[in-house]
Amino acid sequence: MSEVAGRLSVIVGANAMLRPNGGTGLLVSGVPGTHAANIVVLGGGVAGTSAVAMAVGLGANVTVLDTNVQRLRELDALYAGRVQTLASNAYEIEKAAMDADMVIGSVLIPGAKAPKLITNAIVKKMKPGSVLVDIAIDQGGCFEDSHATTHSEPTFAVHDTIFYCVANMPGAAPQTSTHALTNATAPYVRALAAKGWKDALRADASLALGLNTHNGTLTNDAVAVAHGLDAVSLESVLS
Repeated sequence: MSEVAGRLSVIVGANAMLRPNGGTGLLVSGVPGTHAANIVVLGGGVAGTSAVAMAVGLGANVTVLDTNVQRLRELDALYAGRVQTLASNAYEIEKAAMDADMVIGSVLIPGAKAPKLITNAIVKKMKPGSVLVDIAIDQGGCFEDSHATTHSEPTFAVHDTIFYCVANMPGAAPQTSTHALTNATAPYVRALAAKGWKDALRADASLALGLNTHNGTLTNDAVAVAHGLDAVSLESVLS
């Protein structure tokens, strides 16, 4: 689903930039003799990498920030320098946001709340008509001003910018999302059916990490911390 949300983020952001939707009327790709959009992607994980791929494909000027320098090296090599890569810190985030026509927030911490990387003070200084797409909204969002919106009313204004913070973004593309999710989960479903849940989890560490609750108790430490609840260890459940 992160792949779908990442690719979709550029599409919905580009749509929000059009004049009839309240944007500046800037075409992401530009045309010969005009400027392309500057798109900043915060986070180089699955969602962020998918957003970068879509933005590059549309011809935008793309900058990606991440704390993992090795990931930045991989993206630099993949796009042969076509994408600007920056080590993520407060200074670089603010500087990049000032020049951005679109900022995509794709910083996700599994099970935990997303860090707030773009403050209201930064948004206030951004270019009028800039678009901010918060993929991390399902984990609370990585922009200070983010709050969940719906597919029927996807955007809202903060200062002179446009925020897109739709929860469950892949729901806008159900056909693709369903096939992608089925492809990813079918092997796990077959394992659970063949072995039973406990033996299947014992045999596959990646599947075991998907267990979040057992007998009414959390087994995911990050979720427990985020909600101020207790958790039991996964090992104790599978023993």
